[in-house]
Amino acid sequence: MILVTGGAGYIGSHTVLNFINKGYELVIFDSLENGHIETVNTLKQIGNIHFIKGDLRNLDDVEAIFSNYKIDTVIHFAGFIQVEESVKNPEKYYKNNVLASINLFNTMVQHNIQRVVFSSSAAVYGEPLYTPIDEKHPKKPLNPYGENKSQVEEILKEYDAKYNLKSICLRYFNVAGADLQSRIGEWHEPETHLIPNILKSIFEKDKTFKVFGTDYDTFDGTCIRDYVNVEDLAEAHYLAYMYLKNNNKSDIFNLGTENGSSVKEVFETVEEIAGRKINIEYQERREGDAAILLANASKAKKILKWIPKHTLEDSIKTAYLWEKSKH
Repeated sequence: MILVTGGAGYIGSHTVLNFINKGYELVIFDSLENGHIETVNTLKQIGNIHFIKGDLRNLDDVEAIFSNYKIDTVIHFAGFIQVEESVKNPEKYYKNNVLASINLFNTMVQHNIQRVVFSSSAAVYGEPLYTPIDEKHPKKPLNPYGENKSQVEEILKEYDAKYNLKSICLRYFNVAGADLQSRIGEWHEPETHLIPNILKSIFEKDKTFKVFGTDYDTFDGTCIRDYVNVEDLAEAHYLAYMYLKNNNKSDIFNLGTENGSSVKEVFETVEEIAGRKINIEYQERREGDAAILLANASKAKKILKWIPKHTLEDSIKTAYLWEKSKH
């Protein structure tokens, strides 16, 4: 049985859905601080799901999962994700994202469970020294959130050497999109990501969007980012699980499309799909925003045989239909 921590959240729930579609039985463990019980209930209607509400910071909660269920692999999403909040309240992030992960890994070791897929982030790299960014790029996080991800990766490296806990760390770039049937989608409170925020504005009258920086060294002057579809990402977790099962070997992979889309292109695509104009106010660039962030995902393609199938337009279309279904 597979345990998915944070399975009531955005990427976790899409990964659970992907495994359900392949006939797996899963346990979702989530505190519901950021995840949603509505998402869990939807998943329960679709497939064989067990749900435990609990907190990885509480050792009794963690012990209860492994005592009550025969788990063979963990897919670990649980964690706080807001970069700005991590800067304002680093203690909260270190406790929840790092110490809670140690609780999980220690309990896995005690129960002789030796496979974990970890939800990492391109935030571990910080300001790019070159682009596209490959896995050998130095790690120099710019904030506690990125630092948390980097530290958990290092802990997993040590736990492999010492306790034979095998791990795959997946470093995502920008994630977008929703389930094709609009059953689940991106749902953060507050929402900090560009695409869902633009889509929300379609259902709010007279909202004006601020775009920071039009003088970057890019083809249209705005920042370029690599948007990977959430269903493609979910499939990468399945492939990582299978790789661990078949090869019993730890590794790290970037996940991105290797194609960049500018902020202006994102707005234009949303306008085209939604059939309406968005009010934009251009402002000075923000400190710390890199001009171009692009993934080199050739390693995941070669070793995991992962092929992203969806375009930015596909992602925005499904995200729009999901947002529409909530109104």
